[in-house]
Amino acid sequence: MIQLRMISLGAGVQSTTMAMMAAHGLLTPMPHVAIFADTGWEPKPVYDHLDWLCSGVLPFPVHRVSAGNLRDNVLARRNTTGGSFATVPWFTINPDGSKGMGRRQCTSEYKLKPIMHRLRDLLMVERRRRIPAGTVEVWIGISTDEASRMKPARQAWQTNRWPLIEAGMSRAKCLAWLKEHGYPEPPKSSCIGCPFHSDAMWKEMKEKRPGEWADAVAVDAALREGHQDKKYTGVEFMHDSRVPLPMVDLRTDGERGQLNLFENECEGMCGV
Repeated sequence: MIQLRMISLGAGVQSTTMAMMAAHGLLTPMPHVAIFADTGWEPKPVYDHLDWLCSGVLPFPVHRVSAGNLRDNVLARRNTTGGSFATVPWFTINPDGSKGMGRRQCTSEYKLKPIMHRLRDLLMVERRRRIPAGTVEVWIGISTDEASRMKPARQAWQTNRWPLIEAGMSRAKCLAWLKEHGYPEPPKSSCIGCPFHSDAMWKEMKEKRPGEWADAVAVDAALREGHQDKKYTGVEFMHDSRVPLPMVDLRTDGERGQLNLFENECEGMCGV
């Protein structure tokens, strides 16, 4: 039996739309709480948008939880469990010259675990104590164009639900709904130094948020300090080109003088 309904709030487009649609009574039953897991390394626009979500526009409380500052831990070469392996999946050049990628533990350590701990606190159940199956319903902001990301909950006492999928909401529809209701467009929710940034996102950061770009450049450089230490067998990079971030060519094909044949000569109906 469900005792608690929780929105996993990333403060991006989809989770914001989900929360606001719930506030309008369009997604039911009303959630009891929304939880934002703070890595400590989000862009300022994300924190500004989160402040807006916490300003009273939602009829349920928003909890902020944290497992520590990801940036500080990256620089200190430690993770939340006290180990020394990198939680972020940096791109690597291995000793034999081959390319690799680290393990992705950051989502689990800095997002899922602190949320799980807060849920236990809300249920007033101590750590390691059993919680009956299906006690918590977790609302996850995945839209129809991201349906492949849908996965069952890791914990038996949690049941994942995807209200935007149920409502047939794509990301574009989410943006249109927010605009229609006069709500601000949410920023992209991801850590400043996330290795999964597209070149367009890196370029936007460099041009519009130079302070965050400088921070990413500094942390990227720090990844390679002391890489000859026996603990670290590969050379790590933030960008998949595996060169220092300032050296990455972030220009679009058009800016490089390459003709975009699709935009110039095709109506987008090839093969139809």
